[in-house]
Amino acid sequence: MAELEKDDTEKIAQDANVSEVPEGVEEAFVPASARRTQEIIDAWYERMISGEESSGLQTIGLFGGRGGEDYGLSRGSRLARIGEIVSIVRRYDIFHGLTPKSLRRMLEELGPTFVKAGQILSMRSEILPQSFMRELGRLRTDVEPMSRDTVLEALRAEYERPLEDIFDAIDDRPLGSASVAQVHKARLATGELVAVKIQRPHVQEIMAQDISIMRSIARYASRFMGDEQFLDLQSVVDELWQSFREETDFLVEARSLEEFRRNNAGCAFIECPKPYPDLCTRHVVVMDYVEGIPINDTARLVAAGYDPSEIGIKLADNYTSQMLDDGFFHADPHPGNLVIRDGKIVYLDLGIMGRLSSHDRSAMRDMVTAVARCDSPGLAEGLKRFSISDTSEVDDAHLLADLDGIVADYGLADLSDLDVGGFFNSLISMAQKDGIELPSSVTMLARSLVTLEGTVHGLLPDTSIVEIIHAHLKAHTSVTSLARQESRRLARETVAATHGLLSAASDAGLAMRMLTRGQLRVNLDLAGTADPLEDLSRIANRLTMSVIVAGLFIGSSVVYYARIQPVIFGIPVIGFLGYLVAFVLGVWVAQDIIRESHRRRRRR
Repeated sequence: MAELEKDDTEKIAQDANVSEVPEGVEEAFVPASARRTQEIIDAWYERMISGEESSGLQTIGLFGGRGGEDYGLSRGSRLARIGEIVSIVRRYDIFHGLTPKSLRRMLEELGPTFVKAGQILSMRSEILPQSFMRELGRLRTDVEPMSRDTVLEALRAEYERPLEDIFDAIDDRPLGSASVAQVHKARLATGELVAVKIQRPHVQEIMAQDISIMRSIARYASRFMGDEQFLDLQSVVDELWQSFREETDFLVEARSLEEFRRNNAGCAFIECPKPYPDLCTRHVVVMDYVEGIPINDTARLVAAGYDPSEIGIKLADNYTSQMLDDGFFHADPHPGNLVIRDGKIVYLDLGIMGRLSSHDRSAMRDMVTAVARCDSPGLAEGLKRFSISDTSEVDDAHLLADLDGIVADYGLADLSDLDVGGFFNSLISMAQKDGIELPSSVTMLARSLVTLEGTVHGLLPDTSIVEIIHAHLKAHTSVTSLARQESRRLARETVAATHGLLSAASDAGLAMRMLTRGQLRVNLDLAGTADPLEDLSRIANRLTMSVIVAGLFIGSSVVYYARIQPVIFGIPVIGFLGYLVAFVLGVWVAQDIIRESHRRRRRR
């Protein structure tokens, strides 16, 4: 771990209030509802220490049902780790405010799991201010490297034969050092120059334990917050676990390198290192050594004769092919993973890859087209096709109203001005609110596009990747493929319409049978009223009373002018009583109408 700097303005003490940094030195980051959050964490920590949350501590549970002993987890080590996390968090006093540097330092102290979270946050402009993103970006490169002895010991543990039989030389200075692994330049005994990616010792155990702790926090917080929480915390942690398993199993990365090379064999400007499968293990990847110009170093690119805008266009266009044509895309296309060599864009790290099925790719194309056309119903249909949950109970009217708002905010904007991150965040949040559960591949794709947009923006400041994606779709959609897509869409709509007609015919037949048996009931539902029959009955009563009032006035008038006995002070008694009753009833009907009008206005 990197040693803390001795900057007086950033000095961290256990009793320091970090939010009291002098004005102009650093922007302080104060989490919302900090006091309430601290109460939740403190309460959960006390429950953990007291053993109330200890059931199943040695089992990851939903993480495939594997026992904690697979990663060396135990109740004692888990509690020790919880104590360490709480101690670090309290020392940095996160509930009063964090500066960018203190946030980075805290994540470094917390370990690889939290460093990885910081790396993700460094590309999320919709979550953190720019000052925090710049500082967290150092987590990608400013990680303390392993010593040479540690590297050699880790390599010897992976191979059954002496290292001298495999490697002729290994450079002492690492090419890169990250939270999970470290890369060294080496030369094989057969003479090839290679890059050796070595996983840090025990990083799997540490990250598995941290994620297990996060899962306990998520379970406790879910109970505390109830059913109306914004995110399903449990599914988020499960997705993190799946990503962790793929990223820390380097055999997956070796296979990804081979598949990526096959998919892009016909592309003259995209490449990735060639792996050496015989030398790859779960904790070591050996691949070709690639030396090039970092894609974000525009000054060197221009000096070498490259056009940054051409690189940006080709990068985004190929990424569109990865998503919509291959269904196998790089899920972390940040500048540190991309270099330019011999006129080619080279992906260096394929530790995190995403997949989209043919069904998902078709839905994605339809959604992109729907956004370009400002077509809310088409966007709604695409979201429903993506959903992994039952959408029969989704309120279509409410869904379309929400999508109309998103289309109004983003679909009407010029493509070059479209905020991709804001659009996807709004779309995913809206889908969750309306009961549409999207697969993890969609959320991964959304994060990847936001990352790619940040990378492309440095090369094409005035262009949105959505504009390039739309151009790719238009250029690569031939008449044949368009006819095929329309045929598939027509087939889907025909099947849906046929099922609808058959269902309607079946319901009509059942209704007729019930009608002939006298078993049919009709439920009347009118917009703007909760009980239509009661409202009709009230209307009939008012009409009846109005007729009675009118009859009393008319009858009393006849009696008055006919001077029917008895007469007191020249006024017929029967006529007077008729007028009085009609007046009282008329006032009652008017008051009832006024009260009902007030009640309806209050309900609105």
